[in-house]
Amino acid sequence: MNKNKTDKIIVTLTRWFGIALFTAIIIWTTVYFLKAYRYEQTNDAQIDAYLSPINAKVGGYISKIYYKDNQRVKKEDTLVVIELDEYGLKRDAASAELMNSHAKLPILAANEETQIKSIEVIKAQLSGAQAKLKQQQREFERYKNLLAEESVTRQKFDNVSTALAISQSDYDQTQASLQVAESKLNDLRVQRNAIEAEIKIKEALLERQELDIKYTVITAPFDGQIGKKTIQEGQLIQPGQTLAFLVNKAEKKWVIANFKETQISHFRIGQAVSIAVDAFPNEKFSGAIESLSPTTGSRYSLLPPDNATGNFVKIIQRIPVRIKLTDKPEKLGKLSAGMNANVYVLKD
Repeated sequence: MNKNKTDKIIVTLTRWFGIALFTAIIIWTTVYFLKAYRYEQTNDAQIDAYLSPINAKVGGYISKIYYKDNQRVKKEDTLVVIELDEYGLKRDAASAELMNSHAKLPILAANEETQIKSIEVIKAQLSGAQAKLKQQQREFERYKNLLAEESVTRQKFDNVSTALAISQSDYDQTQASLQVAESKLNDLRVQRNAIEAEIKIKEALLERQELDIKYTVITAPFDGQIGKKTIQEGQLIQPGQTLAFLVNKAEKKWVIANFKETQISHFRIGQAVSIAVDAFPNEKFSGAIESLSPTTGSRYSLLPPDNATGNFVKIIQRIPVRIKLTDKPEKLGKLSAGMNANVYVLKD
């Protein structure tokens, strides 16, 4: 009797369990098809954000690292310091070369002053030679007339003629010396221009060395959160090498959802989107379609498929859709780049 009663209870419970399970399946199926009717959905979606690389501008050995994995940093916080001994020596060498170039200017100025005085002396000598030449020319003309009147001997006239030639030669020599002196003065002035240009070059080189010393201290460009630490103290790094990635907390995040090509025919910019993130299953996020990729995702691959190269198998392609998150920043702050999400686009 008790056995029959127990069997009846088991049958009754099994029946009700079956009814409940069947009802649950019907409800789930109804909800699924209602969602499929009202929404285009995909689970091929992720949260995305800008990852800013922190790069080294100069090479060298790392002296000190001031951050840890996943650390939050403020703008201008020191992240990495590179040994600056070598850069300090280069700066000192550039400074010494600049001082050497500056030291040439006083020497050149003294040479110019000396050359100017030499030119003044030569100009005075030229005036004397010119006066002597004019006197000898008058003497020559006078003796020439006397010789025509036979009032002077040929020997005396020849002596006067020789004296005139000597005076002319002295005048020409002094004039040539003046030209040489003036040319040398111009050479000194050209040298001054060359030294001044050399000084500007060395000043620029010194500024470059100062800049390299500044670059040995790598700081955060903005407020954000550092990712994984991949470098160690004492490690040799090269110019342009990526040292870390920094997520800018001030920048907005977005969602990249890859929809099948058969789903996007009615998509438009600004269309409402509902987002469920796997990390927060009981919370919904709102968004709107911001843009659709001009090509399928496969076209961005390293080796895009070429259906003309062999047997053709049709595969439904996916189109990346960028979705703007429209919730308040306080709500979106918990989201991290790379989180998986389910995206539902409300059909118009």
